Amino acid sequence: MQIKTVGVLGCGLMGSGIAQVCAAAGYKTIVREVDEIALDKGLGRIRKFLDDGVAKGKVSADARDKTLGGLSGTTTFSGLGECDLVIEAIIENLEDKRQAYAALEKIVRPDTLFVSNTSSLCITELAAASSRPDRFGGLHFFNPVPLMKLVEVIRALTTSDETYQTVFAFARSLGKEPITAPDRPGFIVNRLLVPYLLDAIRAYENGLGTLDDIDKGMKLGCGYPMGPFTLLDFVGLDTTYYIANIMFEEFREPQYAPPPLLKRMVLAGRLGKKTGQGFYSYA
Repeated sequence: MQIKTVGVLGCGLMGSGIAQVCAAAGYKTIVREVDEIALDKGLGRIRKFLDDGVAKGKVSADARDKTLGGLSGTTTFSGLGECDLVIEAIIENLEDKRQAYAALEKIVRPDTLFVSNTSSLCITELAAASSRPDRFGGLHFFNPVPLMKLVEVIRALTTSDETYQTVFAFARSLGKEPITAPDRPGFIVNRLLVPYLLDAIRAYENGLGTLDDIDKGMKLGCGYPMGPFTLLDFVGLDTTYYIANIMFEEFREPQYAPPPLLKRMVLAGRLGKKTGQGFYSYA
């Protein structure tokens, strides 16, 4: 199946990045948000990213204009009717996703492919919520989408070979490096990353060192681009807490259990950079 037009459900941090790379790769890209305010904010984020890239000499003005020219927004599902592939990047809530798929299926063609950018939910369960489980898969991007090269491609039990191959090739056409991940909570990257982050919190709780010393230790001693607490603040403590709970529910192993400190920080609203306060202060 040839993909020419791509729809993106959601124009938040992940959705706007996904829409940007799709348009930059030459696909006609239509991004849908719930209202004009959210849509304008998302499209504005894309425009600012590209303008900053031009100012820094990392993006040509022609490339910026080409990307923006291939991108359009809508607040209706009917605006996605011509899409060959729809990438869902909305809130991590199973019922919200089910409702979105039901609305989409009244509009798109029977052969349109659906993929979810979920970081934690079961792809097979999401596929079962649609009327096209054989044309459904997972496509997990990483933040910030325009800069991160990796994409995890996840097969549901019902995903056809043709769908899998088409989605894998599509990810590669975006200039990404796709890998195949199993349909298990956390896929590959978060399955390895989340226990590391949770263990760092436990170690800090037990007095292993200061936040700064632990972060410096992993950066300078292991060559990581950022330490675990800087990364936690960047990802969002609520996001990490949510994923950890899903993984613990699935595996029931202590390494996936959220530490008490993480729970309390989420309850206190200290979610990281997005709230101005996490393990570090961003005021």
